[in-house]
Amino acid sequence: MRFALSSLLLLSCAACASPATPVHEREIVDLTWTLDETTIAWPTSPGFTLETQFDGVTEGGWYYLSHVFHGPEHGGTHIDAPVHFHQGRQATDEIPLRRLIGPGVTIDVRDACADDRDYLVGVDDFEAWERTHGSMPEGAIVLLHTGFGAFWPDRERYMGTAELGPDAVPKLHFPGLDPESVDWLVTRKKIRAIGLDTPSIDRGQSTSFASHVALFEHNVPAFENVARLEQLPARDFTVIALPAKIGGGSGGPLRIIALIDR
Repeated sequence: MRFALSSLLLLSCAACASPATPVHEREIVDLTWTLDETTIAWPTSPGFTLETQFDGVTEGGWYYLSHVFHGPEHGGTHIDAPVHFHQGRQATDEIPLRRLIGPGVTIDVRDACADDRDYLVGVDDFEAWERTHGSMPEGAIVLLHTGFGAFWPDRERYMGTAELGPDAVPKLHFPGLDPESVDWLVTRKKIRAIGLDTPSIDRGQSTSFASHVALFEHNVPAFENVARLEQLPARDFTVIALPAKIGGGSGGPLRIIALIDR
C-alpha cells in the first residue's frame, strides 16, 4: 500500500486551528503506556513478558542485545479490530490507515466517572461538549477522558479488582461507552474511531459488550488503555494511532500520539 503521510496529515487537520503548521513544529503527546511487567491486561489474559535471548559481547567482538516478547493482543495500550466482536469485519491488518489518523476531540467526563465507577458516556455528554466547544468535526477520532488513566498501573484502582482469572471478571468496575450512543456517533458524526483511558470500550460491568458489537458492525475500531488524556485540549489536534500490523489479528499493541498546535 502506497501512502502519502504528509498529505493525509494535512487533510486530517482541516478542522485544526493551524492546519499548515509543519508536523515537526507541533507538540507531540505520547498517549501510549509502556509495555513491561506492570502492563495491565484483561484478568483472563496473560501479562507481557520480555525474555532476553542474548546480552553481551559476541565472538566477533561487538555488543549485541536481543529479546523475545510475549503478550496478549489486548493488553496495555491497544487497538480492538472490528473482527474482535463481529465476524466478517476488518482484522487488524485490514483497517484502512485513514481510519487511524484524523482530527481528535476529547470528551472530559472525569467528574461523572468519579461519582460513578460504572458510568456510561452517552449522547448527553457529547451534546454538552458541542454546546461548549462547537460541532464535533465529521470523521473525528473521539477520546473519552474518564480520569481512570491516573490509576495506571494500579490494577485494583484501575479495573476495580486486582484478582485474575474468570472469577475476577464480574468484579470489574470502570466506565465505558453507552451502546445507545453508537448510532449518534457513527451515523450523525461518522467518527473514524473511538478510544478511552479504561480497559474496555464497554464498562466493566457489561455482560453483553454491546458497544463493541455496535461499533464493530460499522468497522469502527476502538482504542483501549489510552494514556495521558489530561494533556490534550478539547479539540484542534490530530490523532495518529498505528497498531502492529498483525495479519488476521483481533487487535494488537498500539502506538498512539496526538499532534497539537500551541
